[in-house]
Amino acid sequence: MTMPPSPSQPSHNPYGGPVPPPQQPGSFGAPQGFPPQGVPPHGVPPQYPGPGAGAWGQPPMGPPPKKKLSAGAVVAIVLGSLVLVGGLGYGVKAGLDGAGVTGSFPEATHKLVVPQTLLDGEFTRVADLSETQGKEIEDAPDFTVKDAKAAVGQYSGKDESALVVSGMYGRIKSGEATRASILRGAATEKDSTLVVRPKDFTPAGYGVTVRCQVTTSKDTLGTTTLPMCAWGDDNTAAAVALVTSESATTDPADIDLAELAETTAKIRAEIRKPIG
Repeated sequence: MTMPPSPSQPSHNPYGGPVPPPQQPGSFGAPQGFPPQGVPPHGVPPQYPGPGAGAWGQPPMGPPPKKKLSAGAVVAIVLGSLVLVGGLGYGVKAGLDGAGVTGSFPEATHKLVVPQTLLDGEFTRVADLSETQGKEIEDAPDFTVKDAKAAVGQYSGKDESALVVSGMYGRIKSGEATRASILRGAATEKDSTLVVRPKDFTPAGYGVTVRCQVTTSKDTLGTTTLPMCAWGDDNTAAAVALVTSESATTDPADIDLAELAETTAKIRAEIRKPIG
């Protein structure tokens, strides 16, 4: 005959007795068998704070990750920055009376082209915009430039990068003044703010001074960072904007303008060709 259990010896104990309770799902989907040591009742999960980590698997505390834009958003930003074309237009309008620019017009010896690839094939042409948006450059009169022709191209590269070259060629009285006007025009476009002032660079081996700046703009995508550089000489003047999905949201102070200036000088060497 089996004796009933003594009151001092319960047949089950949910917190470590000799007989386990039936398996029931806990509030986090785990069975409530023998909870690990330190687990409170009612299925509340344990907390295991490790070095630099928060409770219950939270990642280490730190600055939030930077947002990353899609390739389509990058292209929209850079094409929207055909503020560069607007910038050239500003330079043209600013030079209507030729104020502050003296001297004769130089001989036409060089032109700009919009090749299929740039930077040794790193960027591939998506569109030649010289006959469309570029008309804004050609149609605006300027007494400091003769026989102006536009050269505007959109390019795409690896890692969701986009490149726009917006320029003109002809007979330019003051390449330095035109270069300054290009950047000033880009910085004064609607919704643009100049955050890193223009700075001159002379990349080794290219024989040209390149001026660079950083602006930010606000649109439906938020605030975007747009670095650009420009050059101007007797026959050619152009602006270059190169943006990636990451650089578009980078702190403007962290942009390497010296590197972009060298890239701009390389592009100039590829697209500036002798006439004839």
